[in-house]
Amino acid sequence: QVRLTESGGGPVQAGGSLRLSCLGSGATLWQNCMAWFRQAPGKEREKIAAIHTSDGRTIYHDSVKDRFTLSYDRNTLFLQMNSLRPEDSAIYTCAASGGYCSPPMVGRATYNVWGLGTQVTVDS
Repeated sequence: QVRLTESGGGPVQAGGSLRLSCLGSGATLWQNCMAWFRQAPGKEREKIAAIHTSDGRTIYHDSVKDRFTLSYDRNTLFLQMNSLRPEDSAIYTCAASGGYCSPPMVGRATYNVWGLGTQVTVDS
C-alpha cells in the first residue's frame, strides 16, 4: 500500500509562491490518478488540480488555473503555486487512486490513498 507524505507548506506573503511536494512510498504511483485538495476553515474540501501520472493530462479548478501547476516525477507529485492570494490559505492534501487509473478518468477518479496535509497560509 502506497503512503503519501506532503511537504512544502508554510506562511507566505500575498503574491508570493510555494511549491508543495507529495512523496509516495511503499509502492509506485505510476499510472495513478493523483490530485491536490484543499480545505479552509468552515469550508468544504475542494479538488483544485488532478493529474494522470503516466499520461500527463491535467485538470485545474478555475480558481487556480493559470496560477498553479501540477507535475509528477519519480513517485512525487508537485504543486507549484504562484501569485498566491489570502483566499488560497487552507490545508492542502494530496491523494492518489492507489492503483491503475484510466487517463480519461483523471477528472472523476476515486481517491483511495490520502496524505495528512500541509498548511498554507497567505498573509495579505
